[in-house]
Amino acid sequence: MPDLLSRDQLKAEVQAAQQELLAIRRHLHAHPELSGNEHQTAALVAGELRKLGWRVQEGVGRTGVMAELGSGSGPLVALRVDMDALPVEERTGLPYASLHQGLMHACGHDIHTTVGLGVARILGPLAEHLGGTVRLLFQPAEETAQGAAWMVADGAMQGVDALFGVHVFPSLPVGTIGVRSGSLTAAAGELEVEVLGEGGHGARPHQSTDAIWIAARVVSGLQEAISRRLDALHPVVVSFGRIEGGKAFNVIADHVRLLGTVRCLDLELHAQLPGWIEETVQAICKGYGGEARVRYRCISPPVHNDAELTQLLADEAVALLGHPQVEWLEQPSLGAEDFAELQRETPSTMFRLGVAGPNGCTPLHSNTFAADEASVRVGVEVLSASLLRWLERAAA
Repeated sequence: MPDLLSRDQLKAEVQAAQQELLAIRRHLHAHPELSGNEHQTAALVAGELRKLGWRVQEGVGRTGVMAELGSGSGPLVALRVDMDALPVEERTGLPYASLHQGLMHACGHDIHTTVGLGVARILGPLAEHLGGTVRLLFQPAEETAQGAAWMVADGAMQGVDALFGVHVFPSLPVGTIGVRSGSLTAAAGELEVEVLGEGGHGARPHQSTDAIWIAARVVSGLQEAISRRLDALHPVVVSFGRIEGGKAFNVIADHVRLLGTVRCLDLELHAQLPGWIEETVQAICKGYGGEARVRYRCISPPVHNDAELTQLLADEAVALLGHPQVEWLEQPSLGAEDFAELQRETPSTMFRLGVAGPNGCTPLHSNTFAADEASVRVGVEVLSASLLRWLERAAA
């Protein structure tokens, strides 16, 4: 840690802010907002940052907030946290559960936002001693993989020399973090398949071309093709989350629409997947007498962690938490993160923040997902220390 804030002082400052930060977190959790509609969340964030002495710019990336502290020149390090919630009906039973029906912070972005504000509180009094600039990015619309690109378009990454990020991780107990150099998350795409058949009477399926039957073959056929036509050492996941088709129980459907997602860790293979999927789906549909329209949209490239930045963060975490509380993750995740859009030209690292309490934690996006709030303290400590250490090294 730099001389201007010892580890003991950092821990004491975070402890002193704990109750206020948890109050903010509970307010955010009770008032979730969907991607691109984080208006009240952004207003709260901007107000808190101004009280803490940060230079604040609102409307960066539509509903995003950007804030800076320090000289405005010299080395510039950034921290990104996201703010949006999901269209999930909460079933946690928490006293501060969502007040908005059908909306929930089921991915922990309320924790992320609170951690960002905690870092802002710790660094605020150090503005004149930083030897550079810290930029905080409170990003909208991560869940739709749009917000990072919006913020980049508005200049949020201009001049940034290093970028840090955090995401909650239900598989790790609270008080611990997970780090990994290289690939952390997968590239992701959105897949839409329209299966076209010929309608008819449900009693005489032989006189029609059943689009539902063919669509079922597409779903199972793609899974079989992945296991037999692609290299098992380069995992690919295709999951369909929505199926639409049919008009009545006794009418053979002539049209079915499938919506799904594609995940892959290998960038070269990911670039080839749209053509391979198109070829496979067309062959399946043609083989059963139907036709297909296939559309593929790349959502996000993979998150790739810079080795040097990851080691810096891990070293600071070990000094703060102890060796047993810092786990080097063996495997990347096939989940996606548009943090990757921010790191295209900037050395970056994102770490996993353990949030499982004594009774564990249900998975992300679950309607019973309930992160242990003690994770806020850990996130604030690790990120505050890492940002200060990076600035100290960069200014040396």
